[in-house]
Formats: sequence, structure tokens, C-alpha cells
Amino acid sequence: MFLRLLFVLLIMLNIVAGAWLFLGQPYAHVPPATDPGVPELHLLSELPAQVATANPVADTSAPMPPAPTPVAPDTASGSASESGTTELRCLTLGPFATPHDLLQARTALTSITKRMRSRQEQVAQSRSWWVYLPAPTSRAQALALTKQLAAHGIGDYFVVGGGDQPNTISLGLFKDQDNARKRRTEVVAAGFPARITERSETAPQYWLDLVAASNRFDWQSRVHADGVDSHSTSCF
Repeated sequence: MFLRLLFVLLIMLNIVAGAWLFLGQPYAHVPPATDPGVPELHLLSELPAQVATANPVADTSAPMPPAPTPVAPDTASGSASESGTTELRCLTLGPFATPHDLLQARTALTSITKRMRSRQEQVAQSRSWWVYLPAPTSRAQALALTKQLAAHGIGDYFVVGGGDQPNTISLGLFKDQDNARKRRTEVVAAGFPARITERSETAPQYWLDLVAASNRFDWQSRVHADGVDSHSTSCF
């Protein structure tokens, strides 16, 4: 009986030892995780201390190198390409007497300019010179003064009846300033305090601003309006 029990016990021990040898080894039955010929990956903690120190894992959080700064376009070359090999020339032509003269100039210069613009200005222009005697205090005195003028051989006068200078004695309106001065000298020599004043009025003037394509811009051969001149101006 004792021998039989001992035999059974030995058999059980053999079974337990075999199971431990077969099942107790870690990952003995697990197939390899990588394909043949491909090195296995190991955690840093699994590597020996010397290997881990000699081959540190790259820090993926390290900042990326700065991107190259873009080079600004060369504005000078852009200006050169726009204007070609010559500099732009900006001029003002005028004054033109009428809008028709201005239109003809624009038409004649369109093919040799880069840009043009028209403008109109109101300016005071001298139209005539007026010779007169200052108005006395009443019309009766003005009429008496005209009789004295006639007695001294001075004619071509009249008494202003309205407006802002009533009773003024007009002695003539002259286009030429020299003629107005002669008339005043004649009346003053007769003993009367004649005066002379310039009379002006507002009139339009027409101008043409342009940007020429080259320094050899010749507008005189194309524009034939009287009294037109040129001067440099700021570009637009």
C-alpha cells in the first residue's frame, strides 16, 4: 500500500515538473513580433546602461529649424520694367483757350504718353482799364461837373446812373493800358482828379497734365494751339 501511494506521488511530481518546464518559461510559445531579418525594437529601459547612454533616443519635441526668410521682390527692377530704360517725365501743358483746343491736344499726344488728365481752373483775367472821375455827393453836382469838362474841351464822358457807383463820371474804357494812361493824363492836365483802375473778370483756363514715355518727349511738334507752354509737375 505504501509503495503504491509512493508510486502515484512520483507520477504526479513528474507531471507537475513537466508542466512547469513547458508552461513556466515566459513567452516561449509566442511567435516573434517582427518579420525575419528586421531588428526588434527595444524600450530604453530594456537596453543596457552603456548602450542607452551612447545612443540616446532623439527628442521628437525639439523645435524645428526656422524657415528661410522669403526674399522681398526687387522694387527697383519693377520700376525699371514699368518705365523701360528711361525715366518718366511729368509735364503740364497750357493754358488752352477753349475745350476744343484741349481735346485736340489730347488726341495728338495719346500715342506718345503713358497717362493724361484734363483739368479746368477759374482765374481772374484783366479785361480793360477804366478812366473816371469819383462820384460827387449828388447827381446835380455830377451834371455840373460834366459841363466843366466840356468847357475844357474834354468829351466822351457820361454819368453812371446805377450800380454800385452811381453819379461816377466815366471817361472811357480801354483795352490797352497805355491808351488809358494817356486819357487820364489829359484830364488831370485840365485840372480834374481823374483816376484809372483795372477791371477784371473770372474766366476758365484749361490744362493738360501728362506722363511722358521718355525724356525725348516732343509735344511742340504735335500741339499747335496759341499761347500753350509747358512746365514740370509732380507725377500722378
